[in-house]
Amino acid sequence: MTGRRLTSLLAYVTATAAGASLLTGCGALPGAVGGSREPLTVMTWAPDRTKATNMPGMPAMAQAFARWVNSSGGIDGHELRVLTCNERNTSEGAADCARQAIDQKAVAVVGSYSQHGRDFMNALEAAGIPYVGGYGVTDDEFTSPLSYPVNGGQASLVAGHGMQLAGVCDKVALVRPDTVDGDRLPSLLDSGLRRAKHGGALDIPAAEDAAEYTRQAGRARSGAKGAGGCVTAVLGERTQTFFDSFRRLPEEKRRGGSRQGGTDGQGGKGGHVRISSVLGSVDQPVIDRTGGTHSPFEGAFVTGWYPEANDKSWAPMRKVIQEHAFVDNRVDPADTGVQTTWIAYTVLKQVVEALDRDRITATEIAHALDRGERIDTGGLTPALRWKYADLLGASGFPRIVNHQVTFQVVRQGQLVAQKPGFVDVGETLLSVT
Repeated sequence: MTGRRLTSLLAYVTATAAGASLLTGCGALPGAVGGSREPLTVMTWAPDRTKATNMPGMPAMAQAFARWVNSSGGIDGHELRVLTCNERNTSEGAADCARQAIDQKAVAVVGSYSQHGRDFMNALEAAGIPYVGGYGVTDDEFTSPLSYPVNGGQASLVAGHGMQLAGVCDKVALVRPDTVDGDRLPSLLDSGLRRAKHGGALDIPAAEDAAEYTRQAGRARSGAKGAGGCVTAVLGERTQTFFDSFRRLPEEKRRGGSRQGGTDGQGGKGGHVRISSVLGSVDQPVIDRTGGTHSPFEGAFVTGWYPEANDKSWAPMRKVIQEHAFVDNRVDPADTGVQTTWIAYTVLKQVVEALDRDRITATEIAHALDRGERIDTGGLTPALRWKYADLLGASGFPRIVNHQVTFQVVRQGQLVAQKPGFVDVGETLLSVT
């Protein structure tokens, strides 16, 4: 180990020992920032160690961000105190985290993940606490007047995914959660497919926390069979489990599908059934864990919110992770939750700096965003503003302000751009019925 690496490790361990909380409940990250300006308390929550989707990297990224800004005097002189909470993927857990944020007088909930929007958003609204840069997995994040999403949520991903697949897939089978939120996914995917006069996808609901998906995999393969067929799964952390069941289907029934994931990555039609998904269900850490270049996701089409993980726009975040989350394996710069948290805290930082006050309140943060404070994310998203005129106003998702997505493909074990730049899915979302 080099001297520089050892020094960084010792610095991280010291900071952790000083009180950086693990995601085991709710805790605060103390800092050593002094001065006349009042500390700024915020919360980041996410599920951890559950049977469904887990996002421990989000609170961990929040803690690293706090160590970074506090090491140089805080945000505009305010010590940043980050509370963390394990949301546990339950409605009770989400409500508990919201109550803790209220009890601890948090001025915002930042960069968090929960599928139980109704259970936390009502409490935050009653307390006047803004929800800044949530992951975007629930409808409530795009309807509440106190929610400030940094991406277009799952709605933009799935609608954009339909656009991505429309030109390369003759038939599409969609495997999605058998939940209230999952019920919206077929119409969103079809809205993108039909922009290219596609007939729409076969809808296959599935349990979100199943141990295997053999029956659904068989239905998906049958629905997508033939030249140019595609199977897409949007099951969060269980997407990997589904495609494992998919590739284990009996060989004699595949009808020539090269392990169900075969594609040249160029969008050319052939005789193989292709696989696809959206960021959050499939990302670089999942690809790495499942074999890299030998992963079953090789050749898969993927729709994301942000530039690919190796894009130079992520360099500032990578530097902070290197210096302030050196040995924390929860913080993966290629993880979509980590990336969303970084962008959310970028919003918080710029708003607090623009306010330039000794004491910052939740109401002041919300008012600054409502008045149209413009946020520059360094190319990770378009410029973000939540003034009324900036809202997309799509049915069910009125507070979307960022309706851009990226088209990616897995090549040689890496997620890379299939098409350069962003793709606007705003008109597609407006057409969803």
